[in-house]
Amino acid sequence: MTVTSEQRYGEFVVVRRHEGQGHVAELVLDRPKAMNAVSTDMARSIAAACEALGADREVRVTVLTSSHDRAFCVGADLKERNSFSDADLVRQRPTARAAYTGVLELPMPVIAAVHGFALGGGFELALACDVIVADATAVVGLPEVSVGVIPGGGGTQLLPRRVGAARAAELVFSARRVEAAEARELGLVDELVEAGRDREEALALGGRVAANSPVGLRAAKKALRLGHGLDLRAGLEVEDAAWRSVAFSGDRAEGVAAFNEKRRPDWPGE
Repeated sequence: MTVTSEQRYGEFVVVRRHEGQGHVAELVLDRPKAMNAVSTDMARSIAAACEALGADREVRVTVLTSSHDRAFCVGADLKERNSFSDADLVRQRPTARAAYTGVLELPMPVIAAVHGFALGGGFELALACDVIVADATAVVGLPEVSVGVIPGGGGTQLLPRRVGAARAAELVFSARRVEAAEARELGLVDELVEAGRDREEALALGGRVAANSPVGLRAAKKALRLGHGLDLRAGLEVEDAAWRSVAFSGDRAEGVAAFNEKRRPDWPGE
């Protein structure tokens, strides 16, 4: 897949666009010497890249990938953390949180392409995405209690929403690593593909999703996120508000016209 543009955020994060997929952005974790361990600098760069992507109305889908051939992301940079005083850790916390919430709050659909290790904060970055595509080499888990902390990048909240409270408790309390086949069975990942094909398949899925209305995609994501966990009546009110935000849009008019004229829509994105 030919890269048509590339923008680097700090030393460790890259955003790429590809030929023929102008509405799909690839957000690349690019700290291969540390298996993408999230340092303070890298966290800052993830947040900055997400802020830029969130403001770019041309981006309909973001795909989160890794440049390392054996890991998606191994979590927080514990070597850096080992040098921290308590005061350093307190100061660093907002920066770390901004990286995870940056991914979580992207307004468009986000797909993670996971291979190799996705542990701790690395798995939390994947959990912050809407869909996780994993290959057969993937190993996921939240092992934080084994080093005296807890998942702090959203894991205690996002994992139960995927697999239920009891299963999430077992995984967090045991700190165990889960290999690809079991991860798919438990719902820790959504699609399981052949080894080495996670990025290709995630980008292909991104292209299919991006063919749809950008206004519709963002509104649907908002309704899904805001409505989750609400009682049915409240959830339907969330859905209705999202419907009203798109019902009178240019995208809605174009979508209906294209359907009736039996042509592909040319979305105005508004």
